[in-house]
Amino acid sequence: MATYRYATYPSIKVLDAAGNQVQHALWGDWVRVDGPADAAGLVPVRVRGVDGFVNEGDLQEERVLEVAFIDVGQGDGCLVVTPDDKKIVIDAGQRDNMYRYLRWRFDFRGGLRTLDAAIITHPDADHYYGFKPLFQEPNLKFKAVLHNGIMEQTGKPLGATRKVGGRTYLTDLIETRSDLDAFLADKSRYGQKHYANLLDGARTSLVSAGGDIQMVHAPADPTEVAYLPSSLVGTKVKFRVLGPVIEPDAAGKARLRTFGDKPGSAGSDDGKTKNGHSIVLILEYGALRILLGGDLNSSAEAFLLTHYTGLAWPPADAGAATTMAEAGRATFGADIAKSCHHGSADFTDVFLGSINAAATVISSGDEESHAHPRSDTLGAVGLAGRGWRPLLFSTELNRSTREDEAGLPAELRKLLVKLDAATDMAEIQTLRQERDALLATLAQRNVTVYGAIQLRTDGEKALLAYKLEKPRTGKSGGRSTLTAWDLYRLERTGGGPLVYVKE
Repeated sequence: MATYRYATYPSIKVLDAAGNQVQHALWGDWVRVDGPADAAGLVPVRVRGVDGFVNEGDLQEERVLEVAFIDVGQGDGCLVVTPDDKKIVIDAGQRDNMYRYLRWRFDFRGGLRTLDAAIITHPDADHYYGFKPLFQEPNLKFKAVLHNGIMEQTGKPLGATRKVGGRTYLTDLIETRSDLDAFLADKSRYGQKHYANLLDGARTSLVSAGGDIQMVHAPADPTEVAYLPSSLVGTKVKFRVLGPVIEPDAAGKARLRTFGDKPGSAGSDDGKTKNGHSIVLILEYGALRILLGGDLNSSAEAFLLTHYTGLAWPPADAGAATTMAEAGRATFGADIAKSCHHGSADFTDVFLGSINAAATVISSGDEESHAHPRSDTLGAVGLAGRGWRPLLFSTELNRSTREDEAGLPAELRKLLVKLDAATDMAEIQTLRQERDALLATLAQRNVTVYGAIQLRTDGEKALLAYKLEKPRTGKSGGRSTLTAWDLYRLERTGGGPLVYVKE
């Protein structure tokens, strides 16, 4: 009877009966064990769709934490799978890339699949609209949908506001499921607004009618610590919530301040405000910390730094800036960070210094007018990074083809020729279905396979990897070798912090 184990750190090679390498598996990959080890210590297995043999020492019992940063085009989206098999989707981009990845990963055709949480960091379409096909998929349900409480509304872009002491606050927040139900019951408040209608659809995607759908926020008191509930994320990892930070009024009603164009200003810019109040999370597992910062901007970063450090913004000089960055590390310091706002230039160097990550992942897309990731951002992230060679990963740069440019192989060209010549409607319909299936496969391979950045960790060390668009093959001892992944190891040396260790 087959059993399941996991590939060991950092990766394993799968061999055929002649000793040639036929597959390359990452640390933490599921491995089906089909029998006992032979006299040479080789175990028959199936991994990543390939049958073969691995050394018995290349298998482990313990499951690792997995974070897959998906290439969703211009936008953000990642899947977290915890060691106790909790599955959390944090943002889903704007198109259907996340849907296609999850459909492949969890095989929606095989019946009902349940994921634990959908987290929408803020109401920008390149973070939330990709949830639409997920919420509409009949074979997929979520136990909870979590959001930042800001709702786009008709006539009032972010809802009602109130000015107090020269500062403007959002006062019409959607905190609970009942708040959302009441809001959606009045169509005049949102009309055709995409985000409100998406959350309307989210209510039917919950496992039960009483499923959780609510605002996530950090406490007003910076000394208090808030975590996502273990019922959603399990007991082996923690998700600390750092933002948005509520500032209750005198009656205790939750408010969010508006942000202006410049850090520290008391302005009211809708885009800066909804981005700046992204759900900000620190994923804690063992001694490892991962920062997931949504679309934070410089105005929000200044506020958060002041809130958590108690130091005034702006810093008076370079020395004060360094002091603030170092003080901020107690809250924002991370081993690995998802770059805020796709590598935008709207950041503060102090906040980057407070993160001080050994590795940073940037999610961005093609054919967008923002030039993400910005050249100055790339330089600044590297400069503020940890270790002798800080790592930078980009979903956009990991694949060489554009999202909608799959190369059009000969098979597709033949289909198009047949379709152009066909006159029978039944044949036309069949050819169209074949064309659409092939295009979907091509898009999935180029975007969700080669653009994805994989993170695996046991809470002490970490591995980041992405799939090579063309595997490296060679010969060693007369046998074939195969390398399918580009690997980057983060380890602790001499009891110090996690840093990149070059092989």
